[in-house]
Amino acid sequence: MMLNINCDLGEGLNNEHIIMPLIDSCNIACGGHAGDIGSMIECVEISIKNNVKIGAHPSYPDKINFGRKKIDISPSELSYSIISQIESLETIADSYGLELNHIKAHGALYNQMIIDTELSNLYLDTIKEFKKKCSLYIPYKSEIEKIALKKGFSIIYEVFGDRNYNDDLSLVSRNNENALITDPESVVNHIKTIKETESVKTINGNYKKIKFDTICIHSDTNNSIDILKKINQEFDES
Repeated sequence: MMLNINCDLGEGLNNEHIIMPLIDSCNIACGGHAGDIGSMIECVEISIKNNVKIGAHPSYPDKINFGRKKIDISPSELSYSIISQIESLETIADSYGLELNHIKAHGALYNQMIIDTELSNLYLDTIKEFKKKCSLYIPYKSEIEKIALKKGFSIIYEVFGDRNYNDDLSLVSRNNENALITDPESVVNHIKTIKETESVKTINGNYKKIKFDTICIHSDTNNSIDILKKINQEFDES
């Protein structure tokens, strides 16, 4: 029951050297909500040592709120920021002879595209040059999924191992005390349910159908390293 695990990195926690050996791919912050040239280079170098695939993790350009709030920004400014973030990481990757494996939006940008058709179209039109280069990490049964498939993007379905879900498959708001799952055993049980039943148990106790190819564990979740170690132990031995 091997799993594909991804993690958001380069966000200022300096735990990449511990996390990389425990994951399969990483989403590297590229200057929007966190990160700079130095942190991107460091993440790429550590990923090479650990044979971890790399992806760009663009967001609203808002380091104050860590990209977790929708901000007032024009479509053209947002488009420019997104493509600049991705291309900055691509340039670094290219200097090491690497290609981007995927692109995964961050925070409010990611969550908003679950329901926002206009934003999803803007995002996908902005990154159209990457359509044949890499895949998109996106959630199942979302607006961006439907539009990305119509536009011919390669998609990889993502679920969150350390987050609770609402009945509509949106993530429980971080303002809710039950948003995060931080106990390693509880995370493993959450993942087992998803893996074995192809559904997720929501915050309301209901089971909703879901698809996944990769599971995200946030590097800033409490106990993230213990969670990743527990996942590796549990599923590598299954």
